[in-house]
Amino acid sequence: MPLPKFPQQGGCHCGAVRYELTAPPLGVYNCHCTDCQKMSGAAYAMSMPVRTETLVQLSGEVSIFEKVADSGRRVQMVSCAKCGTRMWNVPLSSPEMRTLRPGTLDDFSWAEPVGNIWTKSRMPWIEIDAALVNYEGQPPSREPLYAAWSTKHGEA
Repeated sequence: MPLPKFPQQGGCHCGAVRYELTAPPLGVYNCHCTDCQKMSGAAYAMSMPVRTETLVQLSGEVSIFEKVADSGRRVQMVSCAKCGTRMWNVPLSSPEMRTLRPGTLDDFSWAEPVGNIWTKSRMPWIEIDAALVNYEGQPPSREPLYAAWSTKHGEA
């Protein structure tokens, strides 16, 4: 599926928080870490890394929960203060980045993942496509995921 025109908008479940993504993401991948499983209530969470300046909060109040990730890094989880929808993360080790939750976009039909991380903690019934960029744990770099996304969308 081709990328849409940007900006793209999104928001929380109750509509109090709205944001705009002004440029394409660097990639989309699935995270199977136990933190993402617990926080999403699902087998994995989708992650969409974006540059900080391309994610603009338009309205609403957010709450921030800071935690230590499976990787040992500190991460701020940003949610709607009213309904609790988790919308993006702020990795404190990379302040130039945000990790958006694609499902909070108004339309994320184009956000097909190009890989998986933390596959060693995946649910046994989840099949991982070996043709994708996959890591058993924390990737040493997300550049291969970004390159796969770029190649898929003709940006390389």
